Amino acid sequence: MRCPVCNFEDTKVVDSRITQDGLSIRRRRECMECEYRFSTVEETEILDLTLVKRNGRREPYQRQKLESGLRKALEKRPCEAEAFKSLAGSIERDIQKLKKAEISSEEIGEIVMEHLKAFDTVAYIRFASVYRSFADVATFQQELDKLLVKDAVGARRKKAA
Repeated sequence: MRCPVCNFEDTKVVDSRITQDGLSIRRRRECMECEYRFSTVEETEILDLTLVKRNGRREPYQRQKLESGLRKALEKRPCEAEAFKSLAGSIERDIQKLKKAEISSEEIGEIVMEHLKAFDTVAYIRFASVYRSFADVATFQQELDKLLVKDAVGARRKKAA
């Protein structure tokens, strides 16, 4: 890795630590030429995964598109950068668990919705309304009713415990 100050080609790793979410490694490096110290982050990247769109078109999986969809759903919602990163990482981990070379956009959408439902219900409704193409207010209300029933059952379980 090149030094960001002097552009020398050789650096050494001084320290490595796993981040709090366990999804990446933070490395402290030192330039072998000018002795400047800097940090890098190493993350797992999904490679060799083909996304099959609804129209049958195939394209390589791109994390940026996943993050873009999550950002739209979470727009103006309280979400810290670390929590967002952890959410995206959890979704990618579930995609990797499928151990497939090709995955449909529907499968990814379902995984995203499952994670968003637990993470932020408003973001979940936003994402689901676009993803499932809610045709009218009644469809929207049906999805809200499902969430309200689930919340009521969860509240009763907490009171009983």
